[in-house]
Amino acid sequence: MDFNEGAFIYINKPYGMTSFGALAHIRFLVSKKMHVKRVKMGHAGTLDPLATGVLILCTGKATKQIEQLQLHDKEYTATLQLGATTPSYDREHEVDCTYPTAHITRELIEKTLRLFEGDIMQAPPLYSAVMVDGKRAYELARKGSDMELKAKPIHIDKIELTSFDPVQMQMSIRVVCGKGTYIRSLARDIGEALGSGAYLTTLCRTRLGDVRIEDCQTFDSFPEWLEKVMKEGDN
Repeated sequence: MDFNEGAFIYINKPYGMTSFGALAHIRFLVSKKMHVKRVKMGHAGTLDPLATGVLILCTGKATKQIEQLQLHDKEYTATLQLGATTPSYDREHEVDCTYPTAHITRELIEKTLRLFEGDIMQAPPLYSAVMVDGKRAYELARKGSDMELKAKPIHIDKIELTSFDPVQMQMSIRVVCGKGTYIRSLARDIGEALGSGAYLTTLCRTRLGDVRIEDCQTFDSFPEWLEKVMKEGDN
């Protein structure tokens, strides 16, 4: 594996870390192992800090393929807390509103989820990296802006209910979708469609294109993997 010429590294991004933070950690380890100051590296498809899962890192000339990789379909698993919302649509912020849930049943959820398959319009979260007048939306949100971002067309191939706890009012879903889909926004919209509210409690990207989470290295396993591929390259 020639990291300077161009290679792909598959990482299971840890919880609580930005995608750039994960990249910086791996780039440091690779650069140190190669005895160079800084290996050229980029990532395909940003994950929220509170999300885990498949993050594809591209090195050297492979960075030219980042745009193409971002067009590939993605698969996520997510857990939603029903009956409440947060400003960021996930656990990054405290609950700001609560809603009734007594009417929510498994049958209602399954019927509602079907409304979100296919081509739909979706407004990105204000707490996101979307550019607004030259600034990141999250920068405006942190300054107190409550503006709503313009809805954009997205495509969801499949969305299915994998579990529902009527006592805790939590539901888990699997989503296969295209570029530009925000699962946090999907949680918000599902909550509204159910006549209630919802926010994400967990999110994992289990696949990006042909790369599955089983193919990924964790931060703990990466040094051993790196040692192995470097030795193979020397042979």
